[in-house]
Amino acid sequence: MSLAGVNDDNYSNKSNLCENTPFDEDVDEEEDNIYINEETELGREHVLIAHGPQRRIVPPLNFCPVERHLYRSGQPSPVNFPFLLNLNLRTIIWLANEEPQDSLLEFCDIHNIRLEFAAINPDGGEDDNPWDGLTEHSIINALQTIVNQDNYPLLVCCGMGRHRTGTVIGCLRRIMGWNLASVSEEYRRFTGSRGGRILVELLIEAFDTNLVKIDSSKAPSWLLTALE
Repeated sequence: MSLAGVNDDNYSNKSNLCENTPFDEDVDEEEDNIYINEETELGREHVLIAHGPQRRIVPPLNFCPVERHLYRSGQPSPVNFPFLLNLNLRTIIWLANEEPQDSLLEFCDIHNIRLEFAAINPDGGEDDNPWDGLTEHSIINALQTIVNQDNYPLLVCCGMGRHRTGTVIGCLRRIMGWNLASVSEEYRRFTGSRGGRILVELLIEAFDTNLVKIDSSKAPSWLLTALE
């Protein structure tokens, strides 16, 4: 095909597009634009974008999917609530001694999301430890919720989504059969410039995975696959 033919075809396609699209000559280009995306390569029509989203979709700090319908993050704030609604959460595990912000409590109440306090250790004493209230008992409670598909979709969170959340997710990875190097790498990915805590990694390494009881009839499919 000649270069002239290619140019003619392109011009013809653009002309047809303009004829079939109800544009107003006075419309600002920033309000109505035609974008050609990867869907066009599949033989689909051009996509007309009239305007951006009406609401900002902002994930919480350190948000990340862990497995299908299982997520982790720092404490969500009101700006994150539209994003959380898209997840259709059924359960939020809050890993802290203190209560979350009132706005999160109200959000869970309005949308019938069960908020589970899995790391409360108000009395301290002999059970107080360097993991900000996370005890073996509280970790097991959180994991028993995670291994039950009835609680999904599910979000695990703490203040910043780093150490306490990383501890629980790290113990979950141990249950799934991950090696310690991979578990540590995932934990450190969320700890920021200060790096991870060696005590957290030692706790994950020493955690007895046999303490978590898994019901195969209720366990998520990705967990059953990992246990095969």
